[in-house]
Amino acid sequence: MKVIEHLERAKSPMISFEIIPLQRGGDINQLFAFIDSIIKYNPPFIDVTSHSSQVIYEETPTGIKKKVKRKRPGTIGISVAIKNRYNIDTVPHILCDGFTKEETEDALIELNYLGIENVLAIKGDDSMFKKPIPEGRSSNSYALDLVKQIKDMNSGRYLEEDLMDAAPTNFCIGVGGYPEKHFGAPNLAVDIKYAKQKVDAGAEYIVTQMFFRNKYYFDYVDKCREAGINVPIIPGLKLITAKRQLKSIPSNFLSKFRRNLPLKS
Repeated sequence: MKVIEHLERAKSPMISFEIIPLQRGGDINQLFAFIDSIIKYNPPFIDVTSHSSQVIYEETPTGIKKKVKRKRPGTIGISVAIKNRYNIDTVPHILCDGFTKEETEDALIELNYLGIENVLAIKGDDSMFKKPIPEGRSSNSYALDLVKQIKDMNSGRYLEEDLMDAAPTNFCIGVGGYPEKHFGAPNLAVDIKYAKQKVDAGAEYIVTQMFFRNKYYFDYVDKCREAGINVPIIPGLKLITAKRQLKSIPSNFLSKFRRNLPLKS
């Protein structure tokens, strides 16, 4: 079932979850054990994040060395495993950064074959690593471009324009929203203009980045409605599991602003 169908049929507030794929070499039974612990909350769907390669710096006896860390694998596999094992809809995240349009199309074809009906189209966090684009290939620069590609596939239009009788996909497309403004936007009004462009291009719902005051969310929804955005806007909430997170989470976000790193878009 699509996310928007869950929202339309809901009789009371719903709680869904976002999970991160295991580190390379991880045991999926650890993930299943976690999901077993949250099943009692009856999540209508579960988001599965995606990660591109990133640059890390390691201290060595000869000094600081730059290292490219390969992406966490498993977004597609985990999405399908959860859906089949628990009969819960999943929402794999599809990124611009770190993936070519051709790789994105291949991933979407796989998801379509496997019966996944929902995707979240986002730019992705800046990993400080720019993957070389092979000659003859291209990439999506912004989430808007990614939404357009997915929408094209929903209409039966693929990158190879000469495909005959290409079967359309049927994805429900979600995108990100930013109650406290995306770093890349000069102000909230411009940020909401970008959000409307994504909705006009085919996004069917918005899920917000976490926020630290409820007022920000409610104000954001009001401003989106004033701008003509009428799709559902789901608040993205962060579960606080330790007192130290009250300081570490906000400081982590602030550090991204200070380093001029964009959040998801």
